[in-house]
Amino acid sequence: MLEFLFEYGLFFAKAITVVIAIVAVLIAFVAIALKQKGESSGKGQLEIRSISEALDDVADYAQKMLMNDAELKAMEKRKKADDKAKKKAQKKLAKKLSSDISKDVDENKTPHDHPSSNEHDRKPRLFVIDFNGSVDAHEVDNFREEVTAVLITADSRDEVLVNVESGGGVVHGYGLAASQLERIKTKGLKLTICVDKVAASGGYMMACVADKIVCANFAIIGSIGVIAQMPNFNKLLKKNDIDFEQHTAGDFKRTLTVFGENNDEGRAKFKAELEEVHGMFKNFVSRNRPTLDIEKVATGEYWFGLQALELGLVDELSTSDDVMLTYNKSHDVYGIKYSEKKNVLEKLGVAAEGVLFRTYNKVFNQHQTPLA
Repeated sequence: MLEFLFEYGLFFAKAITVVIAIVAVLIAFVAIALKQKGESSGKGQLEIRSISEALDDVADYAQKMLMNDAELKAMEKRKKADDKAKKKAQKKLAKKLSSDISKDVDENKTPHDHPSSNEHDRKPRLFVIDFNGSVDAHEVDNFREEVTAVLITADSRDEVLVNVESGGGVVHGYGLAASQLERIKTKGLKLTICVDKVAASGGYMMACVADKIVCANFAIIGSIGVIAQMPNFNKLLKKNDIDFEQHTAGDFKRTLTVFGENNDEGRAKFKAELEEVHGMFKNFVSRNRPTLDIEKVATGEYWFGLQALELGLVDELSTSDDVMLTYNKSHDVYGIKYSEKKNVLEKLGVAAEGVLFRTYNKVFNQHQTPLA
């Protein structure tokens, strides 16, 4: 009996220790999360990285691995000479700018940066942004920050490349994403869109804004159409003697419903709204790509890259990799990315309130939202 009590007590002590340890870890996570929430306050971070340097590093490494000792020494010598010449040119430019500013001050003129000299002594730049869109197009929040960063930085000699990957989604979300691309065009910057996998529906709504669309051979392109669908549980409710009430003010405040009984008038109105959105979609594509036979391509169908080129939906067949390699010969290529800071609870996916709210919103509020 004493032996049993001893073993039971030992087991109980171990169990209590494990529980206490788990609780302590959870408390620590919550404390860190609350601290991060107070510190971050929803602030994001902009990252600018040199894609040109990364590509040059790969090329240098590959060359070094394939060279013998003599060739390697010769290459290192040339590199040192090039670096020395580059530093000398930069020093000369800085001295000239300083002299020009001093001259302006002596002549009682307003000092300026002499952008014309600065522009022509550097390579033009290519700013690269990745847009990987989901159905609700929430990625547009970060995308608008990235576009703003480019517009603040770029000048007339620079260009923008956006890698689009999306099968489409809510019209208002992708409409805003397309508007962000129009900001780039409005500033007079050349815009190229690359599609390696898919730019359909809302994704193509974005792509058509570009001066040039480049896609891979078998990328999915097009789907210029609109769709909206929902389940209806009215018969199931009636079968189980469950009443559902919905009150609206306005004949078409709610055309179709998930739980109520739908009628032909509501269906006709809903269909008319979809046709209206489709018409706006077609007009938008036609305005940006006037040579397209819009009635032929705006059937909701999609095509692979090889077919899309023949139809005029894209301008060139290639991959984003080759496009950036080509640009790297004449431009300094930079990647732009904006990301939100997340606390521990958000990273672990235990923000239950947010999950429940989003689920409710999708089921009850967004079931009538047209998808492009």
